[in-house]
Amino acid sequence: MNRLASATSPYLLQHAENPVEWWEWGEEAFAEARRRDVPVLVSVGYAACHWCHVMAHESFEDPAVAAAVNGSVIPIKVDREERPDVDAVYMTATQAMTGQGGWPMTVFATPTGAPLWCGTYLPKAQFTAVVAAVADAWRERRDELAAHGDSVVNALRRAAAPAGPGQPFTPELLDAAALALREEYDEVHGGFGGAPKFPPSMVLEFLLRHHSRTGDGLDMVRHTAERMARGGMYDQLGGGFARYAVDATWTVPHFEKMLYDNALLLRVYTHLWRDAGDALAGRVARETAEFLLTDMRAAGGFAASLDADTDGVEGATYTWTPAQLRAVLGDDDGAWAARTLAVDDAGTFEHGTSVAQLPADPDDPARWRRVRSALRAARAQRPQPGRDDKVVTAWNGLAITALAEYAAVADALDPEDSLAGQAKQAARAAARFILDTHVVDGRPRRASRDGRVGEPAGVLEDYACLAQALCVLSEVDSDPTLLAAAGGLVDAALAHFADGQGGFHDTADDAEQLVSRPADPTDNATPSGLSAMAEALTTYAALTGSTAHRAAAEAAVAVVAPIVARYPRFAGHALAVAEALTAGPLQVAIVGDGTGLRRAAWRSSSPGAVVVSGDPDTPGVPLLADRPLVDGRAAAYVCRGFVCDRPTASADELTYQMGL
Repeated sequence: MNRLASATSPYLLQHAENPVEWWEWGEEAFAEARRRDVPVLVSVGYAACHWCHVMAHESFEDPAVAAAVNGSVIPIKVDREERPDVDAVYMTATQAMTGQGGWPMTVFATPTGAPLWCGTYLPKAQFTAVVAAVADAWRERRDELAAHGDSVVNALRRAAAPAGPGQPFTPELLDAAALALREEYDEVHGGFGGAPKFPPSMVLEFLLRHHSRTGDGLDMVRHTAERMARGGMYDQLGGGFARYAVDATWTVPHFEKMLYDNALLLRVYTHLWRDAGDALAGRVARETAEFLLTDMRAAGGFAASLDADTDGVEGATYTWTPAQLRAVLGDDDGAWAARTLAVDDAGTFEHGTSVAQLPADPDDPARWRRVRSALRAARAQRPQPGRDDKVVTAWNGLAITALAEYAAVADALDPEDSLAGQAKQAARAAARFILDTHVVDGRPRRASRDGRVGEPAGVLEDYACLAQALCVLSEVDSDPTLLAAAGGLVDAALAHFADGQGGFHDTADDAEQLVSRPADPTDNATPSGLSAMAEALTTYAALTGSTAHRAAAEAAVAVVAPIVARYPRFAGHALAVAEALTAGPLQVAIVGDGTGLRRAAWRSSSPGAVVVSGDPDTPGVPLLADRPLVDGRAAAYVCRGFVCDRPTASADELTYQMGL
């Protein structure tokens, strides 16, 4: 029976024809488990996951394995990107039971959802053995298993309990975090830790903001940004970043491309370009923005990911041999491209193939542009990786923020850059789509596909990332309706997610009640819901002058402060928000047609700065209230907490007042 045929998740649709008789997550599946008196199998993954595909081919497509599963348990398939709440609960259990986590996640649970056995990828023989063992234990030792499940649930609930008020962030704590990061820093290759090495986008953002205040930390950002951009994790031909490098040198990627990684990294490279005048950062920012606009657009918003595999082979679209380069380019250009892209006969990947790198800028830029264009065209004729085209609210929020900021910074630094306008238009269109399609009765849903919104409710990061995006876009696009919509989202989050002690739960108080209510203040691949909400509250407070929202932001980051002392790498976004709170609010209101003033303001590196522009007393824009033109001319007002310097019509004077 195919119960997944109408799913909005491409990951679930990948499994719709399996002989395993999957159910979607929901009460019906658990009711059937209770009726049959059998455990449930909760199998969690996502569409771009390589090892999810491997386990599917080995086990879920095997009729004999499927017969054992169907006869012993109720199998439930979950897209972790559509149900991050379910994923969070069972990932916590998996990490507690096994000491590690990952996807696919394989959890056997009671008919009430209490975890009994947890793991990740399992080869076919091991998976079938576990299925049989769990079924036997359920028949023979039911009470013992049920008691074990109850104990796990109690532990999950204790782990998710509010931590209580933390400690205020101080400049000294921020300085100590930067020092601790330097002690963990990879001085040779950049980044932190060994293989596999993940892009530390949120930590880099913190270090950029820390440098704005202290003058320290920029070397770590520039070094890491360059090493990532010159390695194989960055797509030298098509732009955009892969999920992570399997080595410590950024050479060979895990080839999946995620919307959230590229949004977060676009923001870092844009800010590095602005703050340090780094030409490489500017090029990578532009190419990453182009990648989002050309490869990731989907049904009004942006798609979730590109797969790691092409026709079941990881990286097949992206790798090259010297002979393949010569076949496309001819002998002379082929040999030059091989040297330029570090492609040799030994290979850096499998079967003698290499991942394209760019160890140095090409010695002939015009030749490089021609060669790159030819290789991109040739690569486009190869089979392409699958695309998960569902539109996730939170990740689209990250993309809207990054594109809006890129549009403003690119216009300020390079007014001839035509991509700036395209980026702003794309951000505007995505925001409107999310507001029109995903926000239902004032509350965001998690995801849509083909313009049809799914049923799963939004989690905290959806409210937060969308609210932040609307705040930033309201600055760039001068649309007061966006700021009002952001206010509705942050207020709804305060009403339904706050834990009463400064922190936040990741699910709403009126959402589906799982076996525990997740609340994780640490960053992972994306900002934690708490730190993302702290950022949205900070920006909204700066734009409106709301002391209540600023106080809520300060209380939220205080919850993370104890974590920062020991694990700053897992609190990069909270640290970045704390730098913004320390530096701001720095509010710039530009009235009249002040193009030069806007460009000067957007060149500011202050993490606490917000910039609005429009006519004096524009309704819905508090910063423009009581801000008249000066002698009939456009003027800028630089304010700190609504206490303003004298207005100026001079871009140079504005720059001075902003402390640049």
